[in-house]
Amino acid sequence: MTWFLLVLTITLIVLVPVNIYIARKVRKFECIERIKDKKKRFLLSYIFLLITFLLLWWNPTNANVIVLHFFFILLLGELIYDIVCICKRKMKFKYGQEIVVSICFVFTIIYLGYAYYVAHHVVETHYDVLAKKDIGVDSFRIVQITDSHVGATMNGDKFYNYMLDINKTNPDIVVVTGDFVDDDTRYDDFIRSCEGLGALKTKYGVYFVYGNHDRGYFNNRKYGDKEIREELAKNNVTILEDNGLNIVGNIYLLGRQDRSVRNRRPIQELMNEIDDNYYVIDLNHQPNDYENEKNAKVDLVISGHTHGGQVFPLMIIDKMIGANNQIYGIEERDNTTFIVSSGIGDWAVKFKTGTLAEYVVIDIKNKKDF
Repeated sequence: MTWFLLVLTITLIVLVPVNIYIARKVRKFECIERIKDKKKRFLLSYIFLLITFLLLWWNPTNANVIVLHFFFILLLGELIYDIVCICKRKMKFKYGQEIVVSICFVFTIIYLGYAYYVAHHVVETHYDVLAKKDIGVDSFRIVQITDSHVGATMNGDKFYNYMLDINKTNPDIVVVTGDFVDDDTRYDDFIRSCEGLGALKTKYGVYFVYGNHDRGYFNNRKYGDKEIREELAKNNVTILEDNGLNIVGNIYLLGRQDRSVRNRRPIQELMNEIDDNYYVIDLNHQPNDYENEKNAKVDLVISGHTHGGQVFPLMIIDKMIGANNQIYGIEERDNTTFIVSSGIGDWAVKFKTGTLAEYVVIDIKNKKDF
């Protein structure tokens, strides 16, 4: 109910004035102005309002995304049209408004159509990391899965099939760095996705840390934290919560509680309990603790949460306000390497623009071999 009211509020505040603006533009079409019947003119002027209602019936959240994209693309199109008219000495083109709106409408469909495709087709992203200390083995391969939000862009069967693809990479370990499921994840999709994790073939296991969505926000699911723990254990997935273990050689895997957990332990406190000779891999869902992780001398931090910015221009806004230390990709700060994945799935929004859907393959190379 809370989420419904939030979406309804956004719809009323944003989509109503946007549709009125678009309707006034359509009202100026020459073909519309020639119609003598005022009722017909009015109805035709609000043709895009009908499209909006159909989108709202399909999916309220994504209706907002689609209509707002069309609105801003239309504003850009009108700006370009006005500049062209000024350059042509204020000459107006016949059917100029019709042409601008039509081009912007078609461009929006193509643009968001591609964004929908990108969000629903997962790719493999690869990083090579040179360890700055002896890891005790020649190399170590990690596959990261994050932010699947099962049910948004993939159901349980599709998630399961992606796990079979991951098996082809021959991982030493697979790590799930949060937001595995969401409030809207159906029980059968949750069970099937857990089975997918159980189908992974690794040398040293599958490991899981909680994200901010996994436990749910609105208590409207048929399962909770207890069932998540039971199903993950049934499928041989190890949950890490401010604890870790030595995997092989000098490699130590540390999993942190999510930032949303009030009593999570500071990284320095956790690192004080780990031998300095270990190469420490820190699984931290939200990339928000870089300075502390660097000062604590963590070797590698793997995160998700940001979705790579999800849709343009959110990644720019994220950088401007500093909501996260990093939005996407690989970065080094002193002796610590940070990797943030855009995620294998999505939360609510079914489009990705300026980013991609991915699972990440990380090959750690031993310092002694170089």
